[in-house]
Amino acid sequence: MATRIRLQRHGRKGYAFYGIVIAHSQAPRDGRFIEKIGTYNPNTNPATVELNFERALYWVMTGAQPTDTVRNILSREGVYMKKHLLGGVQKGAFDEAAAEAKFDAWKKSKTAALAAAKTKAADAKKEVSKARLEAEKKVNEVKAKALAEKKAAEEAAKAAEEAAAKAAEQAPTAPEAPAAE
Repeated sequence: MATRIRLQRHGRKGYAFYGIVIAHSQAPRDGRFIEKIGTYNPNTNPATVELNFERALYWVMTGAQPTDTVRNILSREGVYMKKHLLGGVQKGAFDEAAAEAKFDAWKKSKTAALAAAKTKAADAKKEVSKARLEAEKKVNEVKAKALAEKKAAEEAAKAAEEAAAKAAEQAPTAPEAPAAE
């Protein structure tokens, strides 16, 4: 029986996440499967992968063929690196302790790179937020200045009207001359 390691789609329209499953090669994408070995969520940044490493390694070692996307996921998670190192142990190139040391060093560097990517993304997000806040402050200053000018103009117009009204009240009224007939 030919087995495949493939993705099984879940989630709503426009927001998919996937289960990583072992299925018969002729089973439909979302059909029956033999075993679920993990999940993959491409909606997060960076994409989130939860994987049962031992079971994935077992299925790769027994000959299950992954799809292209799953092969990339397994490669990033280190399943293929571990398979390669175990192949070296079987051939006698090095012992199992050396293989574990190499794998642990690779995993630490991969984890450090992932943490660096996450902090870089968080810093970029903070910078964008800070820039947006500064731009908003500038816009608010311009609006406040325009509002102050408008209020000052209204006050000046009101003061001019009041001055004109007072001047009109204080001006002596001259008796009207009789109209000539």
